[in-house]
Amino acid sequence: MNDISENEDLSHWWFASIGDTLVWARMTVLESGDVEVFDCDGNTLAYPDEDAARAALLDAEFRDFDGIDEDDANMFGFSLEELEPPRGDSDEELVAQMTHRLNAKN
Repeated sequence: MNDISENEDLSHWWFASIGDTLVWARMTVLESGDVEVFDCDGNTLAYPDEDAARAALLDAEFRDFDGIDEDDANMFGFSLEELEPPRGDSDEELVAQMTHRLNAKN
């Protein structure tokens, strides 16, 4: 079980939009330079460095949540004011929050 507070400053949230569902992934850079990506299924994927992890996330059509503005968010079907990355004290608490159904816009 990962203690989220230990790695909070080194973690970046990524998202992918699949239909009306937003899927989260957390990328954490470890002190060693290795990188772990925690996915929506509760799996932790290991990468040798940040570039490799970013490439894998981009290949899977994920986007860095910190790198978007309100116009980008609207394009994906959500508002930055209404959505924030999952929060919890452990990875187990996060799993239930790693997918988010977006409200349909009419």
